[in-house]
Amino acid sequence: MQKIFVGIGRFAVRFRWFVLIAWLVITVAGVRLFPGLDSITQSGNSGFLPDSAPSIQASKLAAPFEITKEASATLIAARNNGPLTVADQAAIDQAEATIRTLPNVTVVRDLGVSKDGQAREATIQATVPANGSGTAATLVQNIRTTFTQVGAPAGLEIHLTGQVAQNVDNAANTSSSKRDTTRYTYIFIIVLLLAVFRAPLAPLVTLIPAGMVLVLSGPVITGAANHLNVSVSSITQVILIVLILGAGTDYALFLIYRMREELRRGLAPPDAVVKAVSTVGETITFSAFTVIAALLSLVIAQFGLYQSLGPALAIGIFLMLLAGLTLLPALLAILGRAVFWPTSTKPVEQEDAGLWGRLTSGMIQRPVITLIIGAVFFGGLALGSINSPTTGFADQGGGPTGADSTLGTNLIALHYPGTSTSLTEAIFHYPQPIWSSPQSLATAQQQLGAIAAVKAVLGPLTPNGIPLTVAQLTQLHQFLPPPQQLPAEEPAVYAATVPVQAYNAYRATSQYISADGQTVVFITILKDTGSGPTELNAVPALRNSVSQAATASGADQNGIFGINEFAYDVNTISANDLSHIIPLVALLIALLLAGVMRSLTAPIYLVASVVLSYLAALGLVAILFVHIIGQAGVNFVLPFLMFVFLMALGSDYNILVMTRIREEALHKPLRIAVRDAVAITGTTVTTAGVILAGTFAILGIAAGNGPGSAQIQQIGFGIAAGVIMDTFLVRTLLVPSIVVLLGRWNWWPSPLFRATTRPLPTRPASAGLPAPGE
Repeated sequence: MQKIFVGIGRFAVRFRWFVLIAWLVITVAGVRLFPGLDSITQSGNSGFLPDSAPSIQASKLAAPFEITKEASATLIAARNNGPLTVADQAAIDQAEATIRTLPNVTVVRDLGVSKDGQAREATIQATVPANGSGTAATLVQNIRTTFTQVGAPAGLEIHLTGQVAQNVDNAANTSSSKRDTTRYTYIFIIVLLLAVFRAPLAPLVTLIPAGMVLVLSGPVITGAANHLNVSVSSITQVILIVLILGAGTDYALFLIYRMREELRRGLAPPDAVVKAVSTVGETITFSAFTVIAALLSLVIAQFGLYQSLGPALAIGIFLMLLAGLTLLPALLAILGRAVFWPTSTKPVEQEDAGLWGRLTSGMIQRPVITLIIGAVFFGGLALGSINSPTTGFADQGGGPTGADSTLGTNLIALHYPGTSTSLTEAIFHYPQPIWSSPQSLATAQQQLGAIAAVKAVLGPLTPNGIPLTVAQLTQLHQFLPPPQQLPAEEPAVYAATVPVQAYNAYRATSQYISADGQTVVFITILKDTGSGPTELNAVPALRNSVSQAATASGADQNGIFGINEFAYDVNTISANDLSHIIPLVALLIALLLAGVMRSLTAPIYLVASVVLSYLAALGLVAILFVHIIGQAGVNFVLPFLMFVFLMALGSDYNILVMTRIREEALHKPLRIAVRDAVAITGTTVTTAGVILAGTFAILGIAAGNGPGSAQIQQIGFGIAAGVIMDTFLVRTLLVPSIVVLLGRWNWWPSPLFRATTRPLPTRPASAGLPAPGE
């Protein structure tokens, strides 16, 4: 294995300029060939549910009512200090007329004045992307410009909200958050590396590969996603930034620290680079493959958010590994000792043990006490997650705080309070048109109204609040054309026979009965309109009761969907993924650790140590965000993502520390090997851990104020806390204690297990590279 990395190192050093130019060309080509991740981004949890989810099945039953694939927005104008004036109405009329002339706008439908007389609403349909990208952003900007052009009277507010407007505002907020995350992460890493290396070029060399990979990964992920016809969650973009910059910096630190160590042992810069790659290259590779394996395991998840997140981030880590083994060594070979200027890299007889060496020397004298204290500390933190509710299953509606769409949504809730009621739709499909057996409508509505959880039912027999009997509805259907074909104003040919009230009621049935007459929608208003655990747990019983009502009315298919129904399905499928994928990730990482450590013993306690820090970090998040800050609960994606990231990223440090202990144990007694290994790697691990934790903490700080910001904050701070505890406590104190206690059994059944029973020759301090052919 070492010969492979020697070859990689020699190639990168010999062809250093070719490697640098090749990476530049590939990066530029990737950016030019493919668009960024914004073009494939999708928001909302329900959009990631599998087709087998009951809510998705129900929404498919409602397909006959989807008369348009156009995106929609809502214009809301209001005066909070009294009724709308004549001048207000004229300004709104002018705004609607101007919007009708804008490109891509197909319909502007005025919905009239609110009951309090202070607001007026209109819906806008347009042929633009519903996700708010491309022409949608341009249209929203043009509509809002129209508001200022009409010269609204003083005191009149005009806002644009709804689907497209909210997505445009959220996309702008996400872009701002991404820029802030990237900017602050770069500043944080540069400042910290300057403090660690005290050399101006070291941060630059560290960040160039990560920066180029960050630029290249977006187009590569987009190309792969387009080829596979999948979407990527908006959260993927911000996590990709911190993961690449954090993990990329870690890999660079491993290599740069080892190069400096070899320079101080007397090797020339090119040889020091090759030696660093030959020793640390294996560590970096196994670390990257550990992260990649954990991320790729997400492809078996049913929840689409996890499915798309894993492969996308795995692509970024794979590109970072390639850059770490080729581009970074090439840069180090080009700059040589200048990377560390003005600090000295002259050979030294004996490296100072440093803080970690002295701390470890004391710890290995009392390993049992160290383990007990650590277990009590982590166990106490883990208790914080007990009885903490889980939230965030429903789609995060609305726009960012203070955005135009959010102000509009608030006005609608104020002046049209009925629209904020949470509704559940029941969809019944019949084998024959309902007109052949209209009595089924009465049976269905009666059965639905008898369900204990249902407060009221709206349907074809109460289409616009005016009740119709089955006989009246049947007569209207026999005399009038299908309701979908009727104009808003009753034609004179029907006016003499059909009262206008009956005409309007029959026309309104088009929103409840499909054009072919086989699909009927009933809107149920539930007694409990919340979205907490009690309401979500009631969904299965409601589905069962609706199914019984559908069967009683003669329907052959049925389903219900609404906010709580989608949230319940997200909860169920996410929990199922959690129970299946967490053991798989732990097993995969244990197998990779067994491969790199040549041991079946070490992976057991190494994986257990990461699980311990994961539980403690999860408890800390619950204590901070739920019990102190007062958020509704722990976001449902947090336990899943924290486990995957902490298990994968924590294994990086496991591999670095344990491979160095094994290397030192080849020619030293185990206690001395542990002391020296931790002394050598302690600064590397803590620096890398602080950088990685800092990048995720910045993710939480720069999360923005969008509807999903609380989710990102918890993920950022949760992973940061886990990495910090893993770095300062688990990897440098608890794991070495276990190694000392187990002795040679750490290496069972590898040859080192048998070799540690007898003295081994000491390696010369200035050991160089293997000779060609070794």
